Amino acid sequence: MWKLITDFCSSTGIAGIFRGEGWKNLLMIILALVIIFVAIFKDAEPYLLIPIGVGMLLANLSMLSNNIGDYIFNHTVDESGVDSYSGLLGYLYMGVKTGIYPCLIFLGIGATTDFGPLIANPKTMILGAAAQIGIFITFLGALALGFLPCEASSIGIIGGADGPTAILVTKSLAPHLLANISIAAYSYMALVPFIQPPIIRLLTTKKERQIKMTELKPVSKKKKILFPVITMFVCIILIPSCAPLIGCLMLGNLIKESGVVPKLTEAAGNTILYTVTILLGLCVGATATADTFLTVDTLKIFALGICAFAIATASGVLFGKLMSVIDHGKTNPMIGAAGVSAVPMAARVVHKEGLKEDPENFLLMHAMGPNVAGVIGSAVAAGLLLLLFL
Repeated sequence: MWKLITDFCSSTGIAGIFRGEGWKNLLMIILALVIIFVAIFKDAEPYLLIPIGVGMLLANLSMLSNNIGDYIFNHTVDESGVDSYSGLLGYLYMGVKTGIYPCLIFLGIGATTDFGPLIANPKTMILGAAAQIGIFITFLGALALGFLPCEASSIGIIGGADGPTAILVTKSLAPHLLANISIAAYSYMALVPFIQPPIIRLLTTKKERQIKMTELKPVSKKKKILFPVITMFVCIILIPSCAPLIGCLMLGNLIKESGVVPKLTEAAGNTILYTVTILLGLCVGATATADTFLTVDTLKIFALGICAFAIATASGVLFGKLMSVIDHGKTNPMIGAAGVSAVPMAARVVHKEGLKEDPENFLLMHAMGPNVAGVIGSAVAAGLLLLLFL
């Protein structure tokens, strides 16, 4: 009986805290609780950060115990270097490992996105592309800090401000950094309303911020239907490796704009999107264990991540200023900041900055052009990195 009692006590998570490096798992549990708190009470990307926080909590609680890990998340590597996963989250993780979850999220994004502002003002595609400069400058910065090219590619994609894209690239090029990069990407996406305004005000004058843009012309249904088909053709012909993301994104948009399959649109934009978001968050959080997350590389990734966002925003604004000069002041340079792929958060930030300068300056729809272009741009940039380094 005494042996049963001692065996039970030694197998609990409480004993695990004092065994080996259990204190590190305790730190990760505290971090998981902080993420959950911020997501709920600060409304910071709650749809994904809540599942990520719970996944972190489950994984690190299981590591404090001798047995729970077999039921929650267990990752082993055999002698030939082949990964295998078991446990509830381990089996669900196959959706991340195979790249299915990010693509299904892009399907849902496409079903909820209106490309009308971009079609009505196609030159804003340039601003969406300009914001992707942050990806490649951060890539060079990561190389300078000693990361391998495949790792630097995964870190650089944080500058696209697109969580699913970051996850897809990282799981393919640097799976050991998946938790670090995913949490950094979504954390900074939540901070877009705080990161972007100071940069916008620093790089623009009051006169530029007060520029009013002419109302966008209505876009016909025919153009909205042709747009996803043409975009798929052009992007995939040029960069075949972007096909999974671009294909799913444009499929979702096509079923939305067709107007003939409302049930599919509802399923893709609601049921599938939110279900997969839960599964993706749980699985990413489960990889954030003490041995993978509490490293110097994590600090470097978070530092590079903030630089990526700042450079992407600045690049978009500077190209917006150039466009404003070329068209003799018809473009408000602030809309370039919306070129990052945080839809529609970045566009709303630009809109609010415009209202601060002039209560009658409505920039939301104009900012949505580069914003949705940024979604396409980040997917194409991800495809390019995969093409070069996979």
